[in-house]
Amino acid sequence: MADTTEPPTGNPTHTAAPSGIDNAPPRRSSWKYIGPGIVVAATGVGAGDLVATLIAGSNFGYTLLWAAVVGCLVKISLAEAAGRWHLSTGRTLFDGWASLGRWTTWFFVVYVVVWGFVYGAAAMSSSALPLQALFPDVMDLEAWAVACGLVGLVFVWFNKYAVFEKVMTVLVGVMFVVTVYLAIRVTPNLGDAFAGLLPVLPDEKDSVLNTLGLIGGVGGTITLAAYGYWVNAKGWTNTGWMKVMRLDNRVAYVTTGIFVVAMLFVGAELLHSANVAIASGDKGLVQLSGILEAEYGTATAKFFLIGFFATSFTSLIGVWHGVSLMFADFVAGFRGRGGASGAEVASGERERSWPFRAYLLWLTFPPMVLLFQGQPFRLIILYGVLGAAFLPFLAGTLLWLLNSSRTPGEWRNGLLSNAMLVLAGLLFLVLCVKQIWDQPWSEFL
Repeated sequence: MADTTEPPTGNPTHTAAPSGIDNAPPRRSSWKYIGPGIVVAATGVGAGDLVATLIAGSNFGYTLLWAAVVGCLVKISLAEAAGRWHLSTGRTLFDGWASLGRWTTWFFVVYVVVWGFVYGAAAMSSSALPLQALFPDVMDLEAWAVACGLVGLVFVWFNKYAVFEKVMTVLVGVMFVVTVYLAIRVTPNLGDAFAGLLPVLPDEKDSVLNTLGLIGGVGGTITLAAYGYWVNAKGWTNTGWMKVMRLDNRVAYVTTGIFVVAMLFVGAELLHSANVAIASGDKGLVQLSGILEAEYGTATAKFFLIGFFATSFTSLIGVWHGVSLMFADFVAGFRGRGGASGAEVASGERERSWPFRAYLLWLTFPPMVLLFQGQPFRLIILYGVLGAAFLPFLAGTLLWLLNSSRTPGEWRNGLLSNAMLVLAGLLFLVLCVKQIWDQPWSEFL
């Protein structure tokens, strides 16, 4: 999103890629190079995002279609800024955060410990729901959830980024085919859909906050910060890859936009027109499969459940891989070996490191306790608050880093980048305050 001028490719100030990695930047951006964007799109769009969009379509029809589009543009700016930091400085995002003060380190470590513990259980449960619906007599929900967690652990543990990206691409293809098929199957009213691109608020109570929630809920939280790590893991380590990264990032959020718009079509046509309500959370998608079966037959319902599983499982393995890379970088920085070059990340050293694998284990095994015993009330409140605070933290720190001398002058933010990051920061700050305000603190205390 930055409106700066590209310097010549092959920035000599960056560390060269290790032997065996072809890191020569291309002369022009090309579709054949994209990859990290597909990964961030697949990871960022989880079952919860699809449910939120379905409910928006169910409640408001096509009225908030414009908000989904704005949400994609906001997230493009955040991911582009994270990728630009990695490519222009040769330093990781955590290294940038550490340069802003120790408070960033404390925030990050509390966040990844608490967030990872609760998210691990949520991701495993979300992946298990469609499997149990598809195969109800094989295992119960908890057993399916444990199996999903173990498969994700083994897959990420033994495979490097290249294989991980290929599998994510296949699963994104499944998601794409399923969501687009459903959008076509419900026969959307294209006239109303185009009218929904006009920025109009629903004439209902709390419409502003509902609209902001839809904008903020499109396409990921911490996975936006992980994007720069996936860029480096791909072998993109200097400013010669900047144009490719920007194309890749735009592809990510066009893909995300298609998923979101398709599900909003389904909500508007299948639920809103029939005045049918579904539950919030992942179980709403299981309800939707029943509605689809009644309306279009068993085959369509099962096809949707396959897409539901692909959506949930890509989020699981995406977080297992991307946030583990970030945690490994955090540990390296804490031990005095931070600021590793993008070339080191591309060589796969972090994927083989003990902190990477330790965080993989943290995401997998301790959360299994929550699958069987329920989620502790106070921990869930803390998880919600930290999750709400992360995106304002990300937007604010990226503004700070990319407008300071830490970033080479030609790659600092331009007017457009600053405007988008300020917009993102304000949006997520409002949502953060609302979520903190809505927490039942009296019960917490």
